Amino acid sequence: MATENKNLSEYDKNTIPNAKDFRFGIVVSEWNETITEGLYNGAFDALIDCEVPAQQIIRWNVPGSFELIYGAKKMLQTQNVDAVIVIGCVIQGETKHFDFVCEGVTQGIKDLNVQTDIPVIFCVLTDNNMQQSIDRSGGVHGNKGTEAAIAAIKMAYIRQQASIAHAYNQPLLTSGALQIEDSPKKIENE
Repeated sequence: MATENKNLSEYDKNTIPNAKDFRFGIVVSEWNETITEGLYNGAFDALIDCEVPAQQIIRWNVPGSFELIYGAKKMLQTQNVDAVIVIGCVIQGETKHFDFVCEGVTQGIKDLNVQTDIPVIFCVLTDNNMQQSIDRSGGVHGNKGTEAAIAAIKMAYIRQQASIAHAYNQPLLTSGALQIEDSPKKIENE
């Protein structure tokens, strides 16, 4: 598995943009609550560690992972957030229900990212058993919620910098970290 050689909770604060002025939404599924609470705690703690004030973090609960799509959509429409993190956990059972829920949630979150200008970060565990979910929600592999929070900060920053570039009518951005220069200059093709 991809997480076996990586700790999901590790990040280098020196590589993360300043997040103190960003506002984040977190939509949390109540299904598999022990796991989703662990993921939420990882996300919340990472945002706080990166200097996001607690009052700039909005949490909404929804009944299950499938409802994350609607919850995120309404949060995007009604709250002034820079990014939304959706947190859920779907564990393989004996029926195909797992496949339908995982596919639907994945496609729904993808659609929100395509249709809106605010990033929606996917933090939905889709594991074969409860132990795999425990391992990824604060267990031996770290916390996927922490990883999602860092992704949310980076995506909020990209959105901010792209908006600044657009405002200055500067369509060409440098590769790597987005940077804005004071005076736009023409970049010639090599």
